Amino acid sequence: MIQVNNLSKTYNAGIQVLNITNLEIPKGQSFGLVGNNGAGKTTFFSLLLDLIQPSTGHIKNNEIQVNTSEAWKPFTAAFIDESFLIGYLTAEEYFYFIGDLRNQNKADVDALLLKHQDFFNGEILKNRKYLRDLSKGNQKKVGIIAALIGNPEVVILDEPFANLDPTTVNRLKIIIKDLSDDPNVTVLVSSHDLVHTVEVCNRIVALNKGEVVKDIQTSPETLKELEAFFAV
Repeated sequence: MIQVNNLSKTYNAGIQVLNITNLEIPKGQSFGLVGNNGAGKTTFFSLLLDLIQPSTGHIKNNEIQVNTSEAWKPFTAAFIDESFLIGYLTAEEYFYFIGDLRNQNKADVDALLLKHQDFFNGEILKNRKYLRDLSKGNQKKVGIIAALIGNPEVVILDEPFANLDPTTVNRLKIIIKDLSDDPNVTVLVSSHDLVHTVEVCNRIVALNKGEVVKDIQTSPETLKELEAFFAV
């Protein structure tokens, strides 16, 4: 379970970008975070991954406070943006590097890559390109699949649908839904795309100016409710 307690982030100019009093994400939930630019989605994920320090409060991941211990890292994986990649490596080199960090041997990694070869669409493996030379979409494919190495219990994906073609988006939805079917895996997805997020998540939280304004268990009416809210 992920627990948020009195969490806020304020920058030096006195601008508060996040303020969440209480939020709980149960183990095994597929959790979608939506909101406009500047709503606080990436800030929340950055705090969850201890990439930035909170101004007040804290987040616990499986009872571990993320900014005071690193014990959550072995079971947590994420892809936020291309800064998570190592640009001078090829895709294969990067996958095997992450595999080493996750105590996975080459055969384990190869099995995962084979499972997701359709997602790569023949554009990633065996082309000897450095990651820095791949398109934004292909960099995202690498980062997403690398986040699955080692069977993490918590998977965090920030804007995973951006820069992907329609076929790849549909394949990604299947990947996320498959992860969500495992009761031991918690999936957190942030996105500007309401349609995609509602399709793959069983709970949606909307942020506005850093605060939770909607917390909805996904139903056939969820998309209409969110579209009406953001249309104002």
